[in-house]
Amino acid sequence: MMMMTTTSTTADYESVKQLPPGFLFSPTDEELVLHFLYAKASLLPCHPNIIPDLDLSLAHPSQLNDKALSSGNQYYFFSKVKEKRITENGYWKEIGESEAILSSTVEKKVGTKKNLVFHIGEAPHGIETSWVMQEYHICRSSNIISTSRARRKHDHQIWSKWVLCKVYEKKGSVRGVNYCSDDDDSGTELSWLDEIYLSLDDDLEEISVSILD
Repeated sequence: MMMMTTTSTTADYESVKQLPPGFLFSPTDEELVLHFLYAKASLLPCHPNIIPDLDLSLAHPSQLNDKALSSGNQYYFFSKVKEKRITENGYWKEIGESEAILSSTVEKKVGTKKNLVFHIGEAPHGIETSWVMQEYHICRSSNIISTSRARRKHDHQIWSKWVLCKVYEKKGSVRGVNYCSDDDDSGTELSWLDEIYLSLDDDLEEISVSILD
């Protein structure tokens, strides 16, 4: 994982939303929780301070490129915890069960990860898209960092206000909508390159027939 040194000002957020060529932000789940989310939630300095804050209700997944930290096809940002993750034209729906994030050093649970899929329209009848979000939470029962009961209670009150979000679009799908005809039971869709190859095959077949005639 390549990192950059920067200070914790608003201007820095503007300068690091797009990483320079050759730099890749690819932290593990444990690093996202312990290094970034814990520092953010506990109001501690984090270097580099490269992940911005976003209001999830105003952050449509297709418009994150100029707002969130972008690395490859993934977008990272902090957001306040919300029970209903509703945007102006859709909502995030939680799928599956929360996943435990374990520390690699003390073998204890340090956080949880929730998986969500973006739907266009109003719940619960929205149209599923190909946008996925992984939402990271600090574990309330973790005693890795704070040892006293009073300190853990105070920290949980702070931690519960913030989450770290990683958003990306699933490959091989178009907004989660199947554009195949009803007569096609295979559920697959030809790419534009496949269509070109097929058209070339048809042209070659016509040429071969004309030569034989």
